[in-house]
Amino acid sequence: MNINDMHMKAVTIPEFGEADVLRVQRMPVPEPGPGQVSIDVSHAGANFAEVLYRRGVVDVPLPFVPGIEVSGRIRALGEGVTGLRAGQPVAALTIVDGGGYAEVAVTSADLVAPLDGLGIDLGVAAALPSNSTTAFLVLDRVARIEPGERVLVHAAAGGVGSQLGQAARLLGAGHVVGTVGSEAKIETAKGFGYDEVILRDRIADAGEFDIVVDMVGGPSRAASLDRLAPMGRLVVMGNASGADDVAIPANHLWFTNKTVSGFNLAAFAAAFPKDTGLALRRAVQAAAQTTLRVQSEVLPLERAAEAHRRIESGRTTGKLVLTVGAL
Repeated sequence: MNINDMHMKAVTIPEFGEADVLRVQRMPVPEPGPGQVSIDVSHAGANFAEVLYRRGVVDVPLPFVPGIEVSGRIRALGEGVTGLRAGQPVAALTIVDGGGYAEVAVTSADLVAPLDGLGIDLGVAAALPSNSTTAFLVLDRVARIEPGERVLVHAAAGGVGSQLGQAARLLGAGHVVGTVGSEAKIETAKGFGYDEVILRDRIADAGEFDIVVDMVGGPSRAASLDRLAPMGRLVVMGNASGADDVAIPANHLWFTNKTVSGFNLAAFAAAFPKDTGLALRRAVQAAAQTTLRVQSEVLPLERAAEAHRRIESGRTTGKLVLTVGAL
């Protein structure tokens, strides 16, 4: 076997730090274990989760290949895998063990969605697994959305925010409001299923909501709790602001009939891979039917550090996707 067949190009985190620590390296090609598949990666989504890995917020072994979602074609099937085939175009979550910023990635077969005949470009498909799957899981499984309910989503112009507004509409929400951090993002967010888009510091005047989804943290989290109607649900799924944790008194929840839940896609996918896969396939079908729109910008893998810096700046809208291999 040629040595080039045994090694691949990958972006690694050799040490924790700023975006400049990311390195393009040659790494051994991973092989799928039982219940897994390996994927020849075409594109990989760039996410705030990978920024957290790089900063050392999430404890991962170094050197580490980040990347929680990919698109591409199945390279090989592990023992016991059925219903998939080599060469098949797929979108997949690689969030449990990472590895998406590489020419070959391995993941559970349960976390793979076939793309055959759906007409979805692989560059678009790479933007679906993390954010779109999260949107359906958060609203359906965690918040348990009911028809006609009012929904508030923070960071509405971002990657996951752009999907939450649309998913809320698809799941029957009666009124969907998004918040953004600057005037410049209002028009962008309006294109993602929101009835209204407001500045985040003005939510005190936005009325009450049955569901609030917060990935920002800090003052937004405290204000979100105030905006919940009786029996309202606040879903906590991030802390992009980097603010200190917000204490929520249990007695307040008791007296006001409110609920606070957490959602972490990596932990959920590890514990419930089949349920996660079903949500991924639901998202893929919605994108194929054009009822779920994804806005993405493509950069080469070698510019992963730039993608991280742009995500950290808070100025991105939609999704950044890295081109990894030509398939």
